[in-house]
Amino acid sequence: MVKEVKDVKSKLAIIKDGGKQYEVKEGLKLNLERKNVKPGDEIEFKEILLYVDGNDVKIGAPLLSGITVKAKVEGEIKAPKVTSIRFHRRTGLRVERGHRQKYTTVKVTGIITA
Repeated sequence: MVKEVKDVKSKLAIIKDGGKQYEVKEGLKLNLERKNVKPGDEIEFKEILLYVDGNDVKIGAPLLSGITVKAKVEGEIKAPKVTSIRFHRRTGLRVERGHRQKYTTVKVTGIITA
């Protein structure tokens, strides 16, 4: 049995940012590693690894040129606290450390081809 490939109307891209890869579509909200930007700013991602527009698929080797992803910064959030404990019995040694990672929230506004 042969499966038909459905025609996908939306654009899709895989971008690289901060050593991580993200699959993005228009209108999608992402939590990226903290960036030094203000809410309301526009940012562009130029490191595109894969681009899909319907049945048109472009794969970078390693990156694609002429394609950019634009996003609008919505704000900054903190992740839940992660704690680590160092404990030695009978010696009174107990060290507890906590960390809250900060993320920048962006909303993808468009995937633009040249």
